Amino acid sequence: MTTYRGGCHCGQVAFEVSADLRSVSECNCSICTKKGYLHWIVPRDVFQLLTPESNLATYRFNTGVARHYFCPRCGVASFYVPRSDPDKIDVNARCLEGIDVATLRIERFDGRNWESAFRAREASRSRKE
Repeated sequence: MTTYRGGCHCGQVAFEVSADLRSVSECNCSICTKKGYLHWIVPRDVFQLLTPESNLATYRFNTGVARHYFCPRCGVASFYVPRSDPDKIDVNARCLEGIDVATLRIERFDGRNWESAFRAREASRSRKE
């Protein structure tokens, strides 16, 4: 297990994640495309926010389940609570220090068709278990 440090551009938001980074996913939905998000979904207990939660701003849309956190000073969105896994944290791998994203295995997720893509992903996961 490796501990990664990450955060926003200006340093107002900082966190650590202690887990193995094997792959990330790239979603083609409107917000993920515009943010350039590379998703690494981790259990909450391996994620530690190092700065006060008051340093964050939050954006919600559509179903309101996902909580998109970002730095109100520099605007960088380094993590959020995903709609697909609201009990976990979705870290933007592009916001991790010392990571060459070109070396990561990237899985595609069809967020433009979220409901059907989510059902297909969950069915695939259950077949693997």
